[in-house]
Amino acid sequence: MNELLDWILDTVQSVDPVARTLLAGLGIMLETSVLVGLIVPGDTIVLVASTAVGGVPEYVALALVVIVGALAGESIGFALGRWFGPHIQHSRLGRKLGDENWARAQRYLDRRGGPAVFISRFLPVLHSLIPLTVGMSTMRYRKFIAWTAPACVIWAFSYVSVGWLAAGSYRELSRELHWAGYVFVAVIAAFLLGVWGVKKVLVRSQAKHMADAAEAVDPVDADGRVPTLDGQHPVADNDDEGPDAEAPDPSNLDRNR
Repeated sequence: MNELLDWILDTVQSVDPVARTLLAGLGIMLETSVLVGLIVPGDTIVLVASTAVGGVPEYVALALVVIVGALAGESIGFALGRWFGPHIQHSRLGRKLGDENWARAQRYLDRRGGPAVFISRFLPVLHSLIPLTVGMSTMRYRKFIAWTAPACVIWAFSYVSVGWLAAGSYRELSRELHWAGYVFVAVIAAFLLGVWGVKKVLVRSQAKHMADAAEAVDPVDADGRVPTLDGQHPVADNDDEGPDAEAPDPSNLDRNR
């Protein structure tokens, strides 16, 4: 295990630090724009690049470049949504996502606004759809970037820190422990499992904000009648039935005898 990891880490570290850092920034920029995030694993690129960090200056440089790349990708997504949103939505790639995913993104943004922009950075699929959806909405770019910037900072430092610390710890332990490679793998696996768990919790907690209005309405209320989507009861088909029906005119009854 140690020999294999040494070869992998040495290969990554042999890449020029500037090129490696720029590649990580480019990867995360593509991941957060134009639905490319559904294809390009930007988080994997950043995590691999962070294992080659050789010190604090490289750590800070990589984190800053990743943040800039993420913000650039978000901004590109916003701009494309503003100018070409409907065309992208109805394109071949947009249709592959399904109308329901687009509708979920729109409902989530309409109901939560800025917090939806922040939280969506950590949600699958939506982290690529929300910038485009915001671009098609009335939200201003200033508000959008104010909500997405903190999320990008948290995301970038989390991935860069874990990769750097895991690789650094491995290099220290591998000098004395032949099973140090398993520790490295366990740390990375625990981090990815934690990320997966956080995403699952966020998806579950935010599901009510993405659900269709019909799903949030109880189909039958306490008195057994079915309310409409606006919470009102439908008007009865027979106006002469029900407790509020108008009583018949006695004079009409006398004429019918």
